[in-house]
Amino acid sequence: MVLAFTILGWTFCAIAMIGAGYALLSALLAQRFMHRAAPAPTHHPAVTILKPLHQDEPDLARNLETVFNHAYPGAVQIVFGAHDAGDPALSIVRALQAKYPQTDSVIVADAAYHGANAKVSNLINMLGAARHDVLVLSDSDIAVKQGWLAQVVEALHRPKVGVVTCFYTGQPAQGTNRLWSGLAAMGTSYGFLPNAILGFSLGLAAPCFGSTIALRRQTLEEIGGFNAFADLLADDYEIGRAVRDRGYELAIPALGVGHTAAENSLWDLVRHELRWTRTIRLVNPAGHVGSIVTHGLPFALMGAVLLGFTPGALAVLALVLAARLALKWRIDGLFGTNAGPFWLLPARDLLSFAVFLASLFGETVHWRGSHFTVQRCGAISSG
Repeated sequence: MVLAFTILGWTFCAIAMIGAGYALLSALLAQRFMHRAAPAPTHHPAVTILKPLHQDEPDLARNLETVFNHAYPGAVQIVFGAHDAGDPALSIVRALQAKYPQTDSVIVADAAYHGANAKVSNLINMLGAARHDVLVLSDSDIAVKQGWLAQVVEALHRPKVGVVTCFYTGQPAQGTNRLWSGLAAMGTSYGFLPNAILGFSLGLAAPCFGSTIALRRQTLEEIGGFNAFADLLADDYEIGRAVRDRGYELAIPALGVGHTAAENSLWDLVRHELRWTRTIRLVNPAGHVGSIVTHGLPFALMGAVLLGFTPGALAVLALVLAARLALKWRIDGLFGTNAGPFWLLPARDLLSFAVFLASLFGETVHWRGSHFTVQRCGAISSG
């Protein structure tokens, strides 16, 4: 039994060392990604920004105002959409319209549903109001910076590019429980973001995120319009994949936008993260299983326990923790963010591992107050 524990302990330590190397490689690739030389934007075609909305949410006014307060030389139209004309989110939009009367913006309130995905149904309803051929989708919980739209449009203008997306960091929402929203934001900035950058930089993944999806109207028509995604949960990922399947390339400019983390309890946090990790498992099972190496700290801790906290095991634990802290420091510096304090990082990593283990089982997710069953193809149905 002692021998078995020793073998298992060192096996866990070996996995942890791989995790440490993964963290350091992610930090290096993030620096290379953000320091890439990019041409100055020279093309400024007219753009329609589509902002689907659903109820009020923390920091919604701040997030939406960043889109009104853009710096883009070309013509910009913003289309806001909701299924209910009385949606409180629309009151926030009207207040911003009054504050920025020079901005070309319109509200579409249409109760029609075209599939199980309410957001995509909203986009289908909104598209008729879009007047320009360059379309930029952005979720309601996203805050953008000056120059965002210019860089996105410049990337879309590159040869062979058919869709552009953006990486994003986590930002705890004001007025929420800072512990849980902070842990959620840290999961985005120090877990999801470096994994996504590594996958994209090494050619292992071509992600597409609801933070930003820019494409031409003709390209959208080629992939079947928004209607083709009305029953899919990971609509952003599927839009990107459909564009790439048509022979186009995906581009990601060297910038980051902010994603608001509004979780107010542990249950909110776990339910939200379980939805996405379970969806990833169903649409990309091999990649999901392979991501086990990213959980270096939990494996180092388990290895140390099994080995009786020997000096060697403690050295591995210290090295893994140092690598994770170095990654946090690099992400914060590159993206100008600070999702949470360094001393919460171990708790964040243990929580991420627990969510990963839970995601290996079950096919039901909770989304906007409803439960759905996710099929292998990524389609959802009420369940």
